Amino acid sequence: MIYTPSFLVLLPQSLWSLFLVIFVGYMVIKTIRYHNPNKPKLPPGPKPLPIVGNLFEMLANRPTHAWIYRMLKEMNTEIICFRLMNIHLVVVNCPTIALEFFKKHDSNFASRPKTMATGIISNGYITTMLGPYGEQWKKMKKIIVKDLLNPSKHEWLRGKRNEEADNLIFYVYNKCNNGSPMNVRIAILHYCSNVFRKLFLSTRYIGKGMKDGGPGSEEVEQVNAALDLLNYIFSFSLSDFIPGMSLLDLDGHKSKINNAVRIMNKCHDPIVEERIKHWSDGSKKVEEDLLDVLINLKDENNNPFLTVKEIKAQLVELMMATLDNPSNAVEWILAELLNQPELLQKATAELDTVVGKNRLVQESDIPKLNFLKACARESFRLHPITDLSPPHFAINDTIVGNLLIPKGSYVLLGRTGLGRNPKVWTEPNKFKPERHLKNDGPDITLIEPDLRFMSFSTGRRGCPGSILGTTMAIMLLARLLQGFTWSIPPNIPRINLAEAEGLLYPADPLTVIAKPRLPAELYNFGSRSK
Repeated sequence: MIYTPSFLVLLPQSLWSLFLVIFVGYMVIKTIRYHNPNKPKLPPGPKPLPIVGNLFEMLANRPTHAWIYRMLKEMNTEIICFRLMNIHLVVVNCPTIALEFFKKHDSNFASRPKTMATGIISNGYITTMLGPYGEQWKKMKKIIVKDLLNPSKHEWLRGKRNEEADNLIFYVYNKCNNGSPMNVRIAILHYCSNVFRKLFLSTRYIGKGMKDGGPGSEEVEQVNAALDLLNYIFSFSLSDFIPGMSLLDLDGHKSKINNAVRIMNKCHDPIVEERIKHWSDGSKKVEEDLLDVLINLKDENNNPFLTVKEIKAQLVELMMATLDNPSNAVEWILAELLNQPELLQKATAELDTVVGKNRLVQESDIPKLNFLKACARESFRLHPITDLSPPHFAINDTIVGNLLIPKGSYVLLGRTGLGRNPKVWTEPNKFKPERHLKNDGPDITLIEPDLRFMSFSTGRRGCPGSILGTTMAIMLLARLLQGFTWSIPPNIPRINLAEAEGLLYPADPLTVIAKPRLPAELYNFGSRSK
């Protein structure tokens, strides 16, 4: 016996028939819509539960990036789709598919999703790297490309970068004089953060600094805060998928991000405010760094083009962008070279041939340092800073590779998946810089437009700082290799190449022995306290 709801029994026969027709029609249309063999399908992925999708699986399989890669392997696919509540999350490991996303359909994936972390870091999406596509993003991106990171400004600030390359040598020389192992990560991170502070704030130290050229407590705190922000910039927080969860902060991400932003603001804001005051009262009249440039941008009415809030928020982003790729790449290169001494010897020999031992390597030498650039490319390929790129946001439904990418999807590139793809690279898990050397010319660049690995990305969301990033990475590596002989401590057979979780630095900070290899006068830079 078929049960009929009581309210339907009371309906007239004509209305009952109409209801039945509508119901049957709805079911037919639904069946055709979702079972039409000609309709594009979603990318493959684990079967989602009703309403929550794969959210419970994500929570049960932390860290999330490891679970994603495991599912890619188990399903034997290079593109995968998860549904987290009402959001489709798509991860791509194939360069061909990635290029279709970010070249053929670049305009549709040029936005960013609004997440708990990006909203806090960008102070309400008023910056460049994290903001959704729109007029504010266009405004800030134009400033970065046209006014800050263009070739003429790069050349203008060469002297400030040279100061930090010299200070790097001074600091390492002081740390290695007693022959004890030194923590290379500290030196590398300090160099990268110094370059940022010099280019934007005209200072090496926020506090008093150290007489040996190293970081003081304020600089260490700032760098750690920037690393925290990089680690949580898209960490699959519950707040991003369940409305209202941001208030509870069950995973603790929000409090950590707020604390890191507070530290960054504490470091930058007083300098910004004092600088604006000096320009306003006329006590400063000459531009010396990129903060001056930002302050002096004017609109068509000769009013400040940027608000103080925009300047402060953009500095936080630029600090993060300056720190991550060069520091990670060079620590991995040195670790890999120490485990393959023949490669270390080849890199050092190139420096001795191109530069010699009677002067320090300069930025003008970079075009001739092909093997060092090949080492950097190989480090970006094999050892990216994170497993996954920051997410792109689908503005509309899009067909990519005959697959449906629904409007509102988050699309991420698998950095380790692209760089270690066995269909693209032979011996993908081996550090082989020679694979990047060309027989038909000397032009080696760290940019990878074909997305066989990720260095500075591509498309509208491509990194505008590729010139600065390349210069920093190669100068950092070149100064360390030219200035010092590096060796593994005698009680360690080889460098541990295990990766840390989150940011993919070596699990153990690189701690090795350095000895000067140049004439003593090349290390004498006088006071490094500026």
